[in-house]
Amino acid sequence: MLRIYDTMIHALRLLRPVIEQIERHDRDLGNQLRRCAASVPLNVAEGSGSRGGNRTVRYRSALGSVQETAACIDVALALGYIEAVDGEIQRSLEAVRRVLISVVV
Repeated sequence: MLRIYDTMIHALRLLRPVIEQIERHDRDLGNQLRRCAASVPLNVAEGSGSRGGNRTVRYRSALGSVQETAACIDVALALGYIEAVDGEIQRSLEAVRRVLISVVV
């Protein structure tokens, strides 16, 4: 399994209070953030157990989900639902994104 699986699980733990804060303002956005962030390690795990084209499809889904996770955070920041995000979260998401790009391109 790709090492980014553990990186994303760690990011999910860090995102938990952020998601809760967002949900106080916008339950739908918090739910969307939870779903797309959880989708990343799920698709990485599924891709790691697949071969050929199925593996690539799962990793591309994970890439889309990590980008959606970052976008949800950007939206929450822009709307003032949160003031800032821990730099460790952003670094983790970027590390996951970079690895997935290298795998699917």
